[in-house]
Amino acid sequence: MSYLVLARKYRPKTFSEMVGQEHVVQALTNALTQQRLHHAYLFTGTRGVGKTTVSRILAKSLNCQGPDGQGGITATPCGVCPACQDIDSGRFPDYTELDAASNRGVDEVQGLLEQAVYKPVQGRFKVFMIDEVHMLTNTAFNAMLKTLEEPPEYLKFVLATTDPQKVPVTVLSRCLQFNLRPMAPETVLEHLTRVLVAEQVAAEPQALRLLARAARGSMRDALSLTDQAIAFGSGQLQEASVRLMLGSVDRSHVFRLIDALAQGDGRTVVETADTLRTNGLSAASTLEEMSAVLQRMAVLQAVPQMAAAVDASDPEAAEVARLAAAMPADETQLLYSICLHGRTELGLAPDEYAALTMVLLRLLAFKPAPPAAAEKKTLTRAEAAPIAAPIAPAPLPPQVREPQPAPLSAPAPSQPAPMRPPVREPVDFEEKSAVAPLNKAQEAPETVAIPVRTAPAPSARLQPSTAIGAAPAPGSARLVPTEEGDAWYAVVQQLIAADAITALVRELALQSQLVAREDDHWLLRVERESLNQPQARERLRAALEAAGHARQISVELGVVIDSPARRNAQAATERQRAAEAIVHNDPYVQQLVRDFGAKIVPGSIKPA
Repeated sequence: MSYLVLARKYRPKTFSEMVGQEHVVQALTNALTQQRLHHAYLFTGTRGVGKTTVSRILAKSLNCQGPDGQGGITATPCGVCPACQDIDSGRFPDYTELDAASNRGVDEVQGLLEQAVYKPVQGRFKVFMIDEVHMLTNTAFNAMLKTLEEPPEYLKFVLATTDPQKVPVTVLSRCLQFNLRPMAPETVLEHLTRVLVAEQVAAEPQALRLLARAARGSMRDALSLTDQAIAFGSGQLQEASVRLMLGSVDRSHVFRLIDALAQGDGRTVVETADTLRTNGLSAASTLEEMSAVLQRMAVLQAVPQMAAAVDASDPEAAEVARLAAAMPADETQLLYSICLHGRTELGLAPDEYAALTMVLLRLLAFKPAPPAAAEKKTLTRAEAAPIAAPIAPAPLPPQVREPQPAPLSAPAPSQPAPMRPPVREPVDFEEKSAVAPLNKAQEAPETVAIPVRTAPAPSARLQPSTAIGAAPAPGSARLVPTEEGDAWYAVVQQLIAADAITALVRELALQSQLVAREDDHWLLRVERESLNQPQARERLRAALEAAGHARQISVELGVVIDSPARRNAQAATERQRAAEAIVHNDPYVQQLVRDFGAKIVPGSIKPA
């Protein structure tokens, strides 16, 4: 007896044997049980999800005669009566399957419809099954419309297609449509396990996981790949042989790449990419496997509680959990997006491995800065632009020294200002920052401190380690006008009016506070690190120099209490309040409210 492939040998014979399509099985089972039968059914879905199988089971359910020959329409066909056996073997005279891919003309459809006028020969119903119905021509569709709309009571149509968008709406409106979904890898894995147990074939769990992922939701593809893997492995399914057969990348390479990217280790990234080239592993498969791992990492980072529900038998679960803890969530999302878009670039490069290396190195180029870079920075002679002469600290105003527990003889070294958690931003590895974080090891005489002459917040207490003009808590939107703020506001408005700054540079100027001015050197402060980019700083410096204000600027991170953006927001708020006051105080408006119960729609008042 010739060998029967697994996809045909284990084709479901009843609805209870189908897996992964419970929504379709439940609807058809209830319809058969309650005798609420439609005359035309349309099954859609990708290849290998069970469209033809469902149509055959439906035909058996309609024509089953029972083991004793006295049965009727049932949702559980017996499988032993002549009708069930003939349908399974493909020789039932009242069940006709038409392949529309090769019989797509009007003549073939008319030949099929000519049989509709004859009653069933052996069964209870005639069933016409048209596979790949979207391949029919428009003339063929038009020829079957009338019969499809009002067929004889003994005739049932079953249509199947992988592309329902190409089926005319006139046909769709005459059918009861069911969408068979692609099956999850877990569902495919469970079914393959049962099949191999029945076949008495030894299989490693990881080998089955590879086959389940490679099937991409198609059970037929999974069984066909299993057949191939059994032959390739001489009757056994081992992870190494299955991975070699599929040409898939070993997850150990993927884990090494993600770990190196999390640590910023560019050398390991390049060496691993060279190893993939040496072993002849697919670059596209590498990015695909990385996307799958990153997706699992993102789920664990967003929902840590799901870590307890991970399958303990999966050897990759612990490694995925470790990488999820090692890589920040924003980097995971960024790398996932880079991997997805990088797959489309492989075909554009002359060498796909060079393209793979560039895709992987792209994350290092845009890798967010470490948290330490978010500390407050000051100018040093080694990293800052040269200044003509040392800048002497400005004396403290008496009214500021009064709240202090002890008088200050000299300004204390500046410490990092309180700030919100830093926003990660791309780092330019080619250009050194104009500012550097200050720590205790750098408290040397060569450090140049820039005095701050801004007015202190009314409710803020000056600490010995902070600069004069301590601001409210981070994130506070309260405006505290300062002397330097008046000058900075005028300069920014001048630059904006002259179109000297645009886009990110304009936003940097609007969101920053002028902290100190010393000759041609200005010190600015911003709250968001994403605004403090080298290109934006340089363009703002050039605009200020062209306007005759400052030739050098430095930008530090800290709390901003007086910025042009806050002044604009306060002015807009005051205009809005004034406009609302005018409307609310208008006598006519008050009369409408009092006499007719009128209401002013919130948000409808806009200042002129």
